[in-house]
This record gives sequence, structure tokens and C-alpha cells, in this order.
Amino acid sequence: MLFLVAALLLLGVVLGTVAHAPLTFSVAVGAVIAVWLCVFALREHQGRDRGTSAH
Repeated sequence: MLFLVAALLLLGVVLGTVAHAPLTFSVAVGAVIAVWLCVFALREHQGRDRGTSAH
């Protein structure tokens, strides 16, 4: 339960920060995060194909 409260608090802080940032900055940061997640997913997928962990 404490984890859930902390996660919601962090989400509120992040959304509050994004609300005050310029739209172009928010979109750019969102794109960087999306690319990072895609690279992570591809590396994990390739690691599982080889039968080894990517760690």
C-alpha cells in the first residue's frame, strides 16, 4: 500500500512538472523515453532468442 501511495505521489509530481513545461520540450522528452523503451525491448527480445539473459 505504501508503494502505491509513493507511486501516485511521484506521478503527481511528474505530471505537475510536465504541465508547466513547454509542449515541444514535453514531446521531445516523451520521444526520447519511447526510443529508450524500444531499444530496451529489442535488447531483451534478442537476449531471450539466444537463450541468455541480457543482464
